[in-house]
Amino acid sequence: MHNLYTIFAKFHHVCKQIAGNLVNEQGNIPRCGVVSRFSDLEVIALSLTAETVSIDSENLLFSRLSEYKKEFPNLISRRQFNDRRKLTSTLCEAIRKQIAEFIDGGESFFCVDSKPIEVCRIARGKRCKMGKENFTKAPSFGYCASQCTYYYGYKLHALCGLNGVIHSYDLTKASVHDINYLHDIKDLYHDCNIFGDRGYIGKEIQLDLFETANIKLECPYRLNQKEWKPLFIPFAKARKRIETVFSQLDDQFMLIRNYAKGTKGLFARIIAKISALTIFQYINKINNKPIGQIKYALI
Repeated sequence: MHNLYTIFAKFHHVCKQIAGNLVNEQGNIPRCGVVSRFSDLEVIALSLTAETVSIDSENLLFSRLSEYKKEFPNLISRRQFNDRRKLTSTLCEAIRKQIAEFIDGGESFFCVDSKPIEVCRIARGKRCKMGKENFTKAPSFGYCASQCTYYYGYKLHALCGLNGVIHSYDLTKASVHDINYLHDIKDLYHDCNIFGDRGYIGKEIQLDLFETANIKLECPYRLNQKEWKPLFIPFAKARKRIETVFSQLDDQFMLIRNYAKGTKGLFARIIAKISALTIFQYINKINNKPIGQIKYALI
């Protein structure tokens, strides 16, 4: 299915159905000022459509939309779309959370992992201007142990259920250790089990999670540890679920490639990519299909 308007209409219908009281009757976030005929929900649906068909260039997107002038009579300009996509990213994330809660809200087993988000080549890192206006949100140099490479950018931390639905995620500097994300998890979840890789090993954090939120963190032992034990096979298979989700984000939604020039634009695009994945899973759920087969969601 390559018809942009058909995909757009599907996303717009789902967003309108889930948004509820988050928007008014026109599909906009209540705010002062001139009301655009192209609603906020339509902006979100168009952003999700672009990520679905792997269009990561706004110039290419609006070039393709010129073929659908009748279907989009109130289409805004490219500059307005760029600004409003950043403005509506919070609404997009709120809709995604409600969908994730509907799919498997009662989940008590989760997988946690991180993924590098490269901004530019490491040789250009010191010249990159992204995030220079705010040091706390600026990218940094980091190391990816699974790929044995250094990179310049951010690190995506994600927590997903055994069905592959991402419940929580966050973006940090590439130099931030994976364990720091667990401190945020204990404020949001309790009475559950979390499976992680060797990057999350730490007796102090495991004890802290268990005592404060009754969270049991399961990690494989390193070979040089005195208490080494063979990895329980079901744990290893369960943890691969999040690696599959990351692979789907790379393949279908081009997570590893971005042309954003600022941190707000980058964050808005990542929110759109993860939200589009969650909506695909939701469509498969209501159609009684395996939710992991996202390529068949719009057939």
